[in-house]
Order: sequence, then C-alpha cells, then structure tokens
Amino acid sequence: MIRTKTAIVVGAGAAVEVELLGQREMLGKIAQGFDFQRLGSDLATPEIEQFDKLFKRVKGEGENLRDAGMRIRAGSRLSSSIHALLQQHGEDKHVKAAGKLAIAHYTLQAERQSAMEAEPRDPGDMPFRGSENWLFQLGYMVVDGVSRSRAEHCFDNLHIVNFNCDRAIEHYMPWVLHSGFGMPITEAQDLCAEKLKVVHPYGRAGRLEWQAGTEAEAEWGADNPKALFKVAEGIRTASEFSEDRQMKASLQAGLTNARRLAFIGFDFNSLDTSLLFQERLTHGPDALVALGEGEKNKVDTITRVLRNLGGIAPDALVAMHVGPSWQMLANHGLLIES
Repeated sequence: MIRTKTAIVVGAGAAVEVELLGQREMLGKIAQGFDFQRLGSDLATPEIEQFDKLFKRVKGEGENLRDAGMRIRAGSRLSSSIHALLQQHGEDKHVKAAGKLAIAHYTLQAERQSAMEAEPRDPGDMPFRGSENWLFQLGYMVVDGVSRSRAEHCFDNLHIVNFNCDRAIEHYMPWVLHSGFGMPITEAQDLCAEKLKVVHPYGRAGRLEWQAGTEAEAEWGADNPKALFKVAEGIRTASEFSEDRQMKASLQAGLTNARRLAFIGFDFNSLDTSLLFQERLTHGPDALVALGEGEKNKVDTITRVLRNLGGIAPDALVAMHVGPSWQMLANHGLLIES
C-alpha cells in the first residue's frame, strides 16, 4: 500500500509503453487523416474519407472543418503535439473542433488496437498481460499488504495526473482490485469510481460505463462514429483547462499534498510543464523521474526545470531513471510504498 501522499504524473511516453499513442505518433496520424487533397483519388485512405463524412454531418460546416483539418496538417510539422498545435491556433473554433474529433478517434482506435483487452483472457489475469509494465507495478503497490477489509483505503494516498486522453489507468485498476482482493469486478469498479483520483488536463475520450460524470460514455476501445462528436466534447485544450478552476484546483491539491512525485513517461515539454506547475511547489517533495532512452541528453535540463518551476531541491531528486517506467517503479517500490 502507498502510505505517503504520492502524485504520479503520467505522460505520453507511458502510453507508448502500454501500446497506446505517443504525442508525435498521434500528431502524425492526425496529419495523415486530414490529407483532404487526396479526396476523390486512388490515394485517399479510408480514414480521410471517414473524416470527410463526419465533417459533412455538421450542417453547413463541412468545408470549414476540412479547411481546418488542412491547417492542422500543415502546422503538424512545426508542433510537438496536437495539444500544442491547438494552442497555437488560439480560438479558431473549426481547428479546435476538428482537432478534438481526431484526438477522440485516434485515442479510441489506439485502445482498440492495443494489447489491453476489455476483459482478461484468463481468470485472475490482467487485461494487459505481464508484470513488466508500469500499470502492473503501480497496481501491485496499491494493493500490496492491504487487508480486504481496508480495500476502500488503498487509493487514499494516490493522486494521478494523466496528460493522455486514454482511459488505461481507469480500465486497468478495477481488475487489480478484483484480482488482489477477490472482489466482484462490479464492486471493484464502484470502489474505483469513488476513490481513484485521476485528473486529465486534456480531458479523456469519454467515460467508461461505470464512471460518474457528464461526458459521453464510451466502452474501452469503442468504435462508434455516431457517438464520436459527443465523445470529442470531453477533450480539452490547454486554455480550457487553465480556465477550469475546479480542474486546476484538483490538480494543484494533489501536487501540494504530495510528499513524493513520480514522473512516468513525462517528457517535460513546455506546454505540459506549464500546465503542471502553474504554481510553484514550496514544500520540497521527493521526486522520481523515468525517462525514455532517447531523452538521456535532457537530464540536466529536466533537473533545472524541476528545481526552478517545480520547487524540487536537487537533494530531493531521488532518481532520474533512463529506461522503462515499470523498471523505475519496481526498483523504488519500497520507497514509494513507505
């Protein structure tokens, strides 16, 4: 059980580790799907045609949305992510609408195509098989040493900030409780609905059927274009998050109360970092950072960002791990649980 207030910050690299989309891959797919110059030719892909049909369903806006999609495609070469690109286009409502629709589409598609299943293949297994992944390691720490009678307290000290729009954490955790405590999956889902705290600054691709909320419901990996417009309404831009006082307060409270921060696949790009540290932390929490193999050259820069923006002193930086996130969690599990 995690016994010290801990905040887990999840970035795009963590999504890649569980076979979902990273930021550059997501942006590349959107750019390809918005190549409307190919319409009417043998080069038009099914997704280009699908987006064209979706845009035509918006009365009187089909052409505007296609034009917006082409602007997104053109800008993709100069952006680090679709979220950064939407921010670059400010309040352009057509770019915002087209971008949100594409994020929802490709997030659900990635869920559907990943190895994360709707249900485990075998009783007692997880929907994403194996232990060499960060979801398993986090789940292990959540239930480790907790009695069945105290299962409702296993999330008390955990706060998650997820910069991805997928629902992998929310989908996986009930199965952790189901397997770890032997409780019915419906009871595990109810417990997660009440106790599991996950903030999505950029929103999420719908809520799972057992989750509370006002967003459109979308099962894991749903493929329902008719509901896609409603699901896309649950995606937020960086500006929309910054203007949402309740969401900002929830994120900030989780960081402020945490004595320990763990960064999983978070690449410290300028936009995400500015949203995370809108207020500088003053209580000096410990920090653990897992970086991808391609980010070795960023170690010094990230250390400075954590110190200058995050308020994390050099002696509080417990680990800067280059390699898979699950390995960092496994190596420092005793510390995180203490």
